[in-house]
Amino acid sequence: MQFSLYYFANHVAEQPESDKYRLMLESARWADRNGFARLWTPERHFHSFGGLSPNPSVLAAALATATEQIQICSGSVVLPLHDPIRVAEEWSVVDNLSGGRVGLGVASGWVPNDFVISDHQSDFDCRKAVFEEKAMALRRLWRGEPYTAVNPRGEEISVITIPRPLQRDVPMWITAAANPETFRQAGELGTNLLTHLLGQTVEALGEKIRIYREARQAAGHEGKGIITLMLHTYVGNSDEEAHELAREPMKKYLASSLSLAAAHLESVPFLKNPEDINLDELTPEMTDAVMEASFEKYYHTGSLIGSYEKC
Repeated sequence: MQFSLYYFANHVAEQPESDKYRLMLESARWADRNGFARLWTPERHFHSFGGLSPNPSVLAAALATATEQIQICSGSVVLPLHDPIRVAEEWSVVDNLSGGRVGLGVASGWVPNDFVISDHQSDFDCRKAVFEEKAMALRRLWRGEPYTAVNPRGEEISVITIPRPLQRDVPMWITAAANPETFRQAGELGTNLLTHLLGQTVEALGEKIRIYREARQAAGHEGKGIITLMLHTYVGNSDEEAHELAREPMKKYLASSLSLAAAHLESVPFLKNPEDINLDELTPEMTDAVMEASFEKYYHTGSLIGSYEKC
């Protein structure tokens, strides 16, 4: 088992404006010294939830120069929003800065508002197909295989991105939430898997990992693949201490994620029957009760919060 740090912070107004990234850089150096496997930077837009990282390659470049050994990963690039040429170029720079330590987590996205930065906003409705096409193109570009594109004069040209990365093949993770077909897709493509426990139990996730590994084997890929599981973590001296220290910050964090999901319930990948949910009926007291229940659920079944023995 390996351990990583995942920088999906919620940026709140009371945090010092001039000191946004200090903890990331300090913890990255600490993880690098202490044998952690990876650092993960997400892609988020227009919201405080994860909003300190609108472009994971920019943060990754900073982390690459602040560390020496740890792998530097995106978690995740939302591929339907971007030209795969740009993704290959940016992350090749990070690969060079890091001495060949890049890994790419990629995702299809789920927030409609994010797609205002895409050249083709209609891609949102067919994002799964667009995602697979761009993932395959990204792999070819990374390997230096000629990539066909059309310039403004209508001329078909073949491009090879520069700078060339140090790694011949980039380790790739596909982000999977609740849809078993995404797990199957990751297996068929022979990528690693980035997942979480939002809206699912450990047992349900285990069944989806079985689907992933069977699909991977059937497609003829070697090995079992790397499963990376995102878990909220706070290890304290006792269960009671960790519970009390983590409770209020975690509730604020969950409330921020709820405010993001509330605007796009129909797209939230881990909600069942979102059409039956009416958030207009939620009072502040009800919201606090929901956050309290969510925290207790995470504390007992979906996180590494507690004493060393419990975790």
